[in-house]
Amino acid sequence: MKRVLIIAYYWPPSGGSGVQRWVKFVKYLPAEGWEPVVFAPLNADYPSLDTSFAAEVPSSVEVLRGPIWEPYAAYRKLTGAKSTEVTEISSGKKSWKQKLSLWIRANLFVPDPRVGWVRPSVKLLREYLQQHPVDVIVTTGPPHSVHLIGQRLHKATGIPWIPDFRDPWTRMYYLKYLPMTALTWRKLRRQEQEVLDQCSTVLTCTPLVQEEFAAQTQTPVACITNGYDEEDFTGPAPEPDGHFNLTHTGLFAADGNPLVLWKVLGEMAAEDSQFRAAFRLRLAGKVDREILEAVGKQGLIDNVISLGYCDHARAVREQRSATLLLLPLRNDPQYRPILPGKLFEYLAARRPVLGIGQCDGAMARVLAATGAGVTVDWADESALRTHLETAWRQFRAGGVPAPTGEIGPYSRRATTHALAALLNREQKQAETLPEPKK
Repeated sequence: MKRVLIIAYYWPPSGGSGVQRWVKFVKYLPAEGWEPVVFAPLNADYPSLDTSFAAEVPSSVEVLRGPIWEPYAAYRKLTGAKSTEVTEISSGKKSWKQKLSLWIRANLFVPDPRVGWVRPSVKLLREYLQQHPVDVIVTTGPPHSVHLIGQRLHKATGIPWIPDFRDPWTRMYYLKYLPMTALTWRKLRRQEQEVLDQCSTVLTCTPLVQEEFAAQTQTPVACITNGYDEEDFTGPAPEPDGHFNLTHTGLFAADGNPLVLWKVLGEMAAEDSQFRAAFRLRLAGKVDREILEAVGKQGLIDNVISLGYCDHARAVREQRSATLLLLPLRNDPQYRPILPGKLFEYLAARRPVLGIGQCDGAMARVLAATGAGVTVDWADESALRTHLETAWRQFRAGGVPAPTGEIGPYSRRATTHALAALLNREQKQAETLPEPKK
């Protein structure tokens, strides 16, 4: 069986879409003729933990661990921040300690605070590969410092290397909030360009990012989206609880606060006592306080059910029992090419999706192509009200209809099949190349 080394910062027991993508690939790659070997940090400072993902990794998969040093403990000690806070890089107000910490993070840890993992990991993996060769190396970021590990291993060994970009790099929306110097920006852009130019194939998870990278490098650029695992959605859906449940799962950050949506919902509740009694806003995941404050200002705080961080199985149950699934993107033009990982699970939940964001963005394209929901602009109050009032009428008449469009290409089995085809091409091409110089 062919072997692929996957270098990933996020790995069980870490939670979130960053770990889901590669846990699911690892789960299904052996059936495609590929034996995955995973390299991850030994003592990472993960923002959230979800031990349920560990059970999805086949027991036969070899998982290597290497020590990592990260500055987050020092950051929390300096600022008094808690590990459970949602975000630190944003447009919000900052104390002088936070501003200083961000300057240090932006300019002394390039490309990101996990860069200290690069050198010891390269040393450890070079020794490992001498005794345990692999056919392809994959690095998955963010954090994009992992690509520097792949870059150095590829240069040293000649093994084909695929950097997987779950998010953009220098075009990522939050970088504008980091106080980088001009010298740091040049270094960051140089790192990105070298990775794009020196790898075997670039891999992305959204077509719009694929287009951006293809315009930036001569290296082939492939796209394999995130997806849903059919096994997570087996069995009957939970029985309706009688409420009109607008449900959001996962991180709900202040930069994606849909203020116009809360306004419309508040007005509907004020005008219709039946709607006020039936409406529930179910939040399954970490939520910034600005979200709850904005909902409270519209008189809806008693309609909120905030569950806090949920493991993956609970999040899936919440998705499947929703009346409508809420998916607001961050209100930033640079978020247009992003496909949130939860989008694909929303598709599998077979509940209508209310997307809020760019109507010509990547998410809008998927919702339109699958018939899974609609995308409304952040400020389009009229469209939001029309959609919600239609859903409310359907709810009272017997229930909001479930989407029935084709979503098969987004299953984890289908996306893993596409990944295996890419690995096969790289492995076969490498067989025709001369051995690298020692």
